[in-house]
Amino acid sequence: MDILESFRLALGGLAANKMRSALTMLGVIIGVSAVILLVSVAQGAKAYVTGEIQKLGSNLVMVIPGEVEFEHGGTQRAPTVQNKLTLEILRAVEEESSLAKNVTAIVQTTKVVKFGNRTRTTLVNGVTASYPDVLNAPVEGGQFFSESQVSGSKGVCTLGKTVVDDLFGDTDPIGERITIAGRKFTVLGVMEEKGQLMRIDQDDLVYIPITTAQILSDVDTIDSIMVEARDAESIDETVSEVEKIIGKRLDGEDFSVVSQGEMLEVLEEVMGTLTLMLGGIASISLLVGGIGIMNIMLVSVIERTREIGIRKAVGAKTYDISTQFIIEATTLSLIGGTVGIILGILGSLVARNFLPSQITAWSVILAFFFAAAVGIFFGVYPAYKASRLDPIEALRYE
Repeated sequence: MDILESFRLALGGLAANKMRSALTMLGVIIGVSAVILLVSVAQGAKAYVTGEIQKLGSNLVMVIPGEVEFEHGGTQRAPTVQNKLTLEILRAVEEESSLAKNVTAIVQTTKVVKFGNRTRTTLVNGVTASYPDVLNAPVEGGQFFSESQVSGSKGVCTLGKTVVDDLFGDTDPIGERITIAGRKFTVLGVMEEKGQLMRIDQDDLVYIPITTAQILSDVDTIDSIMVEARDAESIDETVSEVEKIIGKRLDGEDFSVVSQGEMLEVLEEVMGTLTLMLGGIASISLLVGGIGIMNIMLVSVIERTREIGIRKAVGAKTYDISTQFIIEATTLSLIGGTVGIILGILGSLVARNFLPSQITAWSVILAFFFAAAVGIFFGVYPAYKASRLDPIEALRYE
């Protein structure tokens, strides 16, 4: 019997039990659609976070307290970290680095901000005047504070859009006076809107001179130093140069210098692991669907025992019987896989309205071939059992 005849008989067997065939395919449909949907969400999150980090600025090098090592898709920090970064170290990098295009630093704290009878608890970033250039954070209205205002620890600030909307509403904030932790500040400008990053509002910020932030928080250290290299080709050299400059003033375990590229590599590795994990979890549904297929095929073998006996009696070979049942199992998986792909793609498109989602060709192809493999794998044993039936005993079966 040729392969086309095997296909015809297999499809006839499936059509004879439409409801049972549909229910059998349901596990595969759910598994394939889940794989595509979860992988799409994971890939979308990876692309979104990577893009947002790249928006922070280009060719960035960061100096942070403590010794940090990037290993196996994550970071390891020394167990005890005492922050020894200071403004003097920042000035040393500014003055001695020949590869740095711009340098800034950050002191971050949470304070109560007040205007009139409205108050808001928000993040206050103490930064230098070069912050907008280094971190790609342009001012939309008004201006950022100057280096002389930083040196003089002046009471000036620039606000994020969320803070403006909450405290001022439709009132123009530029030139107004607000209170931060009990001290008066003059609003110089409003930052360009950035939106959210991982559900964190990047516009819920107030920027003040870093020296003023140190006074408000009663600290003489800084949280981090951000260095913008001249170009992408000089990033590694910039890292080495900054390490040497700071190494003259601090021990190696007191600080770490990492590039934006290193941070992105770690992020991509972590997100890649998450993608595989989510895909693996979804694949369990496919295995459950495969077990369902094998179960139904075993039932089918029992129900069609006399049919198998008749076919063997009139000359059907062992190969013909096994081929028919493998084709039935594979057809169930392929039809279920096709429907699952359609539902998975539609689900990913709908998911874009609520969270980042990116459909990848490899996830669709992998899900389809895995569905086919499930059909073949779980169809082998029922096919083997059917092909080994004794024709005389099969004919006697009631």
